[in-house]
Amino acid sequence: MEDNVVLLDCWASSFGMRVRLALALKGIKYEYKEEKLEDKSRVLLEMNPVHKKIPVLIHNGNPICESLIIVEYIDEVWHDDFPLLPSDAHQRSLARFWAAYADKLYGISKRLWMGKGEEQEKAKNELIECLKTLEGELGEKPYMGGGKIGFVDVALLPFSRWFYSLEKCANFTIKDECPKLVGWVDRCMEMEIVSNSLPHPHKIYGFVLHLKEKLGIA
Repeated sequence: MEDNVVLLDCWASSFGMRVRLALALKGIKYEYKEEKLEDKSRVLLEMNPVHKKIPVLIHNGNPICESLIIVEYIDEVWHDDFPLLPSDAHQRSLARFWAAYADKLYGISKRLWMGKGEEQEKAKNELIECLKTLEGELGEKPYMGGGKIGFVDVALLPFSRWFYSLEKCANFTIKDECPKLVGWVDRCMEMEIVSNSLPHPHKIYGFVLHLKEKLGIA
């Protein structure tokens, strides 16, 4: 029986991008359903009654919630196609650690693009510190996963789509602070399957400007 895969998502969500990227790397066909976050669908509320958030992957009628859990589920179910997690148990634990660490970027980034003055400056410094920590983990490897894109790359790369917006909002340049990390982003985006799966940073910036206007943030 052919798998029935549905993704409830929002195009600008870094967490949703993780799932889309994992599905693309695995070559999995799926039905995409865009959610309006201010008017959540009945299906979303039924499939994720606890958090009521996207993304939600529905596989043969069964919902899986939370982006990293979804990506790991995808890797387990379709393991033979482009494995994301290492086979070694210790390396898997490290990959999970750094993927979870990347989640810090969401809250910091939100405070940065929504903030002003000292609050924004504090968020900017926290962001740079966090990115430098991730750059240190990258080291001299071509990818976070080592020789090829892996679980940590899938977890972290979507946040890079917001870098341009953060730079514009806080008047700084991430490349000046973390050149190796930006080089890693460029290397990943050279892969057509990756670039086709993620939105352009300028589109994200338009979304951010819309949100700021809607929230009354100058």
